[in-house]
Amino acid sequence: MYTPLEQQAYLQKTKTFLKTDPTLSQYEELISILQYHEWQYYVSNSPVVSDQDFDILFKKLQELEKNPQLTIRSDSPTQRVSSDLTADFPSVPHLVPMLSLANSYNAEDLQEFDKQVRKLTLKEAGAVPYFVEPKYDGGSIALVYENDRLIRAATRGNGTKGEEMTANAMTLPTVPLSARFSKHGIAKVELRGEAVIAKTTFQNTNKKRAQAGLQLFANPRNAATGGLRMKDANESRKRGLEVFIFQIAYAVDQAGNDLLKTFKTHSNTIKLLKELGFKVSLEKDQLCKNITEAIKSCIKWEQDREKFSYEIDGAVVKVDDMVLQDMIGSTQHHPRWAIAFKFKAKQAHTKLLGVEYQIGKTGAITPVAKVEPVALAGVTVSSISLHNEEFITQKDLKIGDTLVIERAGDVIPYVVKALDEIRTGKEKALTFPINCPFCNTALSKSEDEAAWRCPNFDCKAQVMQRLIFHVSKNAMNIDGFGKSYVETFYNKGWIADLRDIYRLDYKAIAMLEGFGARSADKLEKAIETAKKNPIHRLLHSLSIHHLGRKASKLIAQEINNVLDLKDWTEENYLEIKDIGPVVAKNVSAFFQQPTNMEMLKDMEALGVNLTQTGQDKPKVVSSDAPLIGKTILFTGSLQTMSRKVAQSKAEDAGAKNISAVSSKLDILVVGVKAGSKLKKAEALGTVKIMTEEEFNVIVG
Repeated sequence: MYTPLEQQAYLQKTKTFLKTDPTLSQYEELISILQYHEWQYYVSNSPVVSDQDFDILFKKLQELEKNPQLTIRSDSPTQRVSSDLTADFPSVPHLVPMLSLANSYNAEDLQEFDKQVRKLTLKEAGAVPYFVEPKYDGGSIALVYENDRLIRAATRGNGTKGEEMTANAMTLPTVPLSARFSKHGIAKVELRGEAVIAKTTFQNTNKKRAQAGLQLFANPRNAATGGLRMKDANESRKRGLEVFIFQIAYAVDQAGNDLLKTFKTHSNTIKLLKELGFKVSLEKDQLCKNITEAIKSCIKWEQDREKFSYEIDGAVVKVDDMVLQDMIGSTQHHPRWAIAFKFKAKQAHTKLLGVEYQIGKTGAITPVAKVEPVALAGVTVSSISLHNEEFITQKDLKIGDTLVIERAGDVIPYVVKALDEIRTGKEKALTFPINCPFCNTALSKSEDEAAWRCPNFDCKAQVMQRLIFHVSKNAMNIDGFGKSYVETFYNKGWIADLRDIYRLDYKAIAMLEGFGARSADKLEKAIETAKKNPIHRLLHSLSIHHLGRKASKLIAQEINNVLDLKDWTEENYLEIKDIGPVVAKNVSAFFQQPTNMEMLKDMEALGVNLTQTGQDKPKVVSSDAPLIGKTILFTGSLQTMSRKVAQSKAEDAGAKNISAVSSKLDILVVGVKAGSKLKKAEALGTVKIMTEEEFNVIVG
């Protein structure tokens, strides 16, 4: 989870890197920016940049990593597939990696793609047939069938592992519970598809939700991805989810022999899937003789996207010949034999009626444009974030302006520009407030931040946001304790700070209109459950500026009780890898405040866990352990154990696993086909290089 300030900072950095080429010294920063945007798209389902801008940044990273002076980080977005894993469902491995797609935006990009395909296959111009299919805008799904029966369904996850949601998939009418793969000699198969909601179904669902007083879904994509993860499988079916299958990714016979090439073409596999009862996209003009026909097909899909019954944000061009696909191969990120043709963002015009201001849990003030309601990409837009004062200044926005807006990735409304050429002179300049709109405290802004902040920790609006965050899924995860509950209890004077959440009067709650004894009892049980959370959740829930989920876990692993942090200095935090000076300063300041310590002590007295247990608790090793105090890293393929087992053995022996070669590394254990990490460690000259056999002797 990124704080509002971090999100604003990444947006600002994004603009900078879109305008200039990054230097080697900015490599780490560019990776962080791309990882943030991946999180927004795949985890939060809320992209804040266009797909095209993301691809520009991605290509800049690829170019940077061609420099021989650079050691490519293993967690670079070019080295892996984006992740949407959450903690709600167990993760399961895909039979083969579920890769991303490279993107194109025009005919020239597709011609270049064809050129590379022909170069790898030694084919003449116009000699490679392609299959073109719609790129559905929903939630990815992998289905595994064994002996003709559905045995597992999972989300895309990080490409290697996904969230297991078989029970949900089994409720969907478009997912056959059995299919006669054995008729074609297939014993086990993994299919790839997209769960979507038809436009008409989505509209009818939102009408029913409006009548029931429920919050409306933002768009079909969010409704579909959320539907896949419903805890009650029957709720998935109620969403009206449909699954389109677009690939057989893995197919073997009883002896384990690969059967994919026996289908000869991708279009043959689609025909087979249709024959077996799966929902597929198969129309006359999808099989194209060459790239010229494929380009025409992509353009036609874009022209007809509004006529299509489902939301699509592009078309996918695939080499049809399966033998050629195998010859062309894949990168770690995407197959070289397929490419996505992304449609242009949808735009609309509307009028800027005014600007309202919101405050975050750390005091950041965010301007929000209120515009004349306008239909855009399947939703009605009436509010658009303007991010910060700098955004307003750069766009030169005025009240009364006609704005050009679009939805980044067809999801998040974004102001492209104001049409200053049609101004009448009656437009009014926008003036950013100098005082907090909620408590009238003078706002402040540091030199390295774009956001103005309210420094009044007791600002009621800010307190409200901290309470809302504390009970949220990303923090203490108090089931059913939403924003409306917080606002109701706060306005009644029942909660003024975090400790009050744990001493609510449930009898009084049961008497409130719209609650009752059952609701109050359910809330009490949820709060009692949350009290037992591991301490990293509590740390994250305190809304300490810049303290995110990852840093909270790192700090939690180093302490026995949260109250121990009262005696920590900034230097103590900086000794933890990946904890920087800003986080160290902010966390240290929080725990030096007597009022904060008093609140935490009260929470502990009320039963909230402040003690190191379970997943936060580091392994206890003896002082004479063979690797005590050492840092260790594994590279290459290990032959006698998995990487995870090796890391566990290292921890048992007193070592700390780290993720990169640096001056902080003591030992590098080298397996088969060790790469750049070994070269870098040798260049440092301070790292002990150890074989797998030597490591096994030490750890026993």
